[in-house]
Amino acid sequence: MERTTEHKIVLITQKTRLENLVQRYNTMEQSQFYVEHHGGDFSDYRLEHETYHQSVRQVAEFLQTYAKLQIVDREFVPRYLFGPKDLVVVVGRDGLVANTLKYLDSQKLIGVNPDPKRWDGVLLPFSADDIPKIVPEFYKGIRPNKSVTLAEASLNDGQRLYGVNDLFIGQKGHASARYELKIAGKSEVQSSSGIIVSTGLGSTGWFKSILAGARGIDRFYGVDAGSVDTQFAWDSNFLMFNVREPYPSTSTGADLVFGKIDQTKKLHVVSLMPENGVIFSDGVEQDFLQFNSGTVAEIGIADKTGNLVV
Repeated sequence: MERTTEHKIVLITQKTRLENLVQRYNTMEQSQFYVEHHGGDFSDYRLEHETYHQSVRQVAEFLQTYAKLQIVDREFVPRYLFGPKDLVVVVGRDGLVANTLKYLDSQKLIGVNPDPKRWDGVLLPFSADDIPKIVPEFYKGIRPNKSVTLAEASLNDGQRLYGVNDLFIGQKGHASARYELKIAGKSEVQSSSGIIVSTGLGSTGWFKSILAGARGIDRFYGVDAGSVDTQFAWDSNFLMFNVREPYPSTSTGADLVFGKIDQTKKLHVVSLMPENGVIFSDGVEQDFLQFNSGTVAEIGIADKTGNLVV
């Protein structure tokens, strides 16, 4: 096939569990000893590794015949400069799609499930076998894409962070977070396990588990749990926030613990934590903003959206 040189495709990959083990323990043999010593099945690590890289090779072999190809490991995505017309192809788990989307602007993303027997792949509608059909259809303009609403945390020092599934605002580790929460003209000083802000895409994850726990408590006490939706659309024009384990005391309240954020109603959080306060997104604790005393975070709908090819 003649290469379409005017196009550039960025292929995003990630290390397998096996590669992470070898990186940690230096050799394959030491990695195997570690896994088996703790009762694990090392053959499963090998199988996962081989299946993943077979998919990556299959996708890369086609893409490099079709367009200019750049392969980028997940580790370098936050610092990679995507071109405005780049097509992004992700081969990996759902989390890799989410953690790539937040670093894109208008670029479209194709998610490839390398191991359907292992991963459900909510954000991975295609297999490696589909790519020779999907990519040409994308460039012909006949593949639809789905818009994804993102959350955004903006700090008073100019820093910002996007969330595709959710934002976490709180303390590192399991210590209680202290802050003042403000929304819709109301405010409350709180002590809790942190605040979760969920997007429509993330409503099937952390948000769903929070509501499931609350409903379980309601059922135990024979209370009607109501009809709160546990899922909302990926392109919804709102976010939902939830305060985890709020602790009421003489100096802290537990009234503003659940609500909606939209274009006219943002969430403001003032840190009362001398140290270890953080804001991170999509479960990636290493990629965070410091959120210590004096820092003010404004949480709202991002001014950009994610675009998934479907």
